[in-house]
Amino acid sequence: MSHADDPAPAACENCATALQGAFCHRCGQFIHSPVRHASHAIEEVFESFWHLDGRIFRTLRDLLVPGRIATRYLAGQRVRYVAPMRLFVILTLLTFFVAKFLVDGATFDIAADSLDRETHGRIAAATTVAEVVQVRDDVLADLDETRRVTGAIPGVRPQLDSAEALLRQQAQARIDALNGRAGAGAAPADSAAEDDVGDPGTTPVARRPVPPTIGGPLGERIERNLVRMRDDPGAFSRALLGAAPTTLFILVPLFALLLKLAYLFQRRLYLEHVVIALYSHAALMLGLLLVFCCALASSWLAHVGWAARALGWAQTLLLCALPLYLLAMQKRVYGQSWPWTLVKFAAIGQLYVVLFMSVAIPMAGYALYAA
Repeated sequence: MSHADDPAPAACENCATALQGAFCHRCGQFIHSPVRHASHAIEEVFESFWHLDGRIFRTLRDLLVPGRIATRYLAGQRVRYVAPMRLFVILTLLTFFVAKFLVDGATFDIAADSLDRETHGRIAAATTVAEVVQVRDDVLADLDETRRVTGAIPGVRPQLDSAEALLRQQAQARIDALNGRAGAGAAPADSAAEDDVGDPGTTPVARRPVPPTIGGPLGERIERNLVRMRDDPGAFSRALLGAAPTTLFILVPLFALLLKLAYLFQRRLYLEHVVIALYSHAALMLGLLLVFCCALASSWLAHVGWAARALGWAQTLLLCALPLYLLAMQKRVYGQSWPWTLVKFAAIGQLYVVLFMSVAIPMAGYALYAA
């Protein structure tokens, strides 16, 4: 049935306003109902889809030019763009999602590497083959559960497979050492000669004293994470980068307040500065999203040297471009001379870095602690 066969109502079915065309001039509803004809439903789906995508693409395109979208939005040209809060939330969710993949992969990289160090002491302390087998089976069960839950995260499964292979190798070496000692009538299991669980023909190594723990489960966990950070100095940097999306989301109103104080004599409303802050943070989120995508792609293409190097350079360029983008945006939106813009940008930037670090560092530390 065509549109002509569908009798048009005299009044809007939504607000009962008398109709003067195909759309209600009061609420904007289309006169044809999508529940009466499949063609109308399909038409409405595609119309909404392309209309939404067109606004998103137009918004992202203009967002790449520093200050363009904020200036036009404040000048009243709002219908062509996605609203600043909605755009910021969408980009924040996407960036946070990708960051979780990146940071979780790094966390499991640390965990897989430290798993052998923690288990090594238990295997070395075992005095019978049965104890070694029990430790090995317990850790293998934990690895299987971790593999089941997180195996879909890129880069995790190879790390777990590597940890499992190393665990089996050490357990077998300890079993061989115990069997060799039992056959030769060697010294007791807690002697210094047994601390070396390497090849049977190697020279025994004296057992190093185990450092005292801070005390209790909390202290042991803190100590374990300090060891992780010592062995992998980049762990905290990755955790800090992963905390960036949440931190930026929290700091938007504070950044708008800094802009309000810096440009107090322009007599702009605080909400105008909020709009500028939202679009500037949306640009930061977009830049971080691209950085995280490059980092993930670099880990997947680690075996392709030139691709990994190119992606590394792309990440560096993106991170360097973000402050330059904000500087150009501040100059265009507020329209002051370059000297004044540079002075205010430097002052706001220093205060913002302090605020950012005061929020991001505790979040990164908690992420490492909870890992």
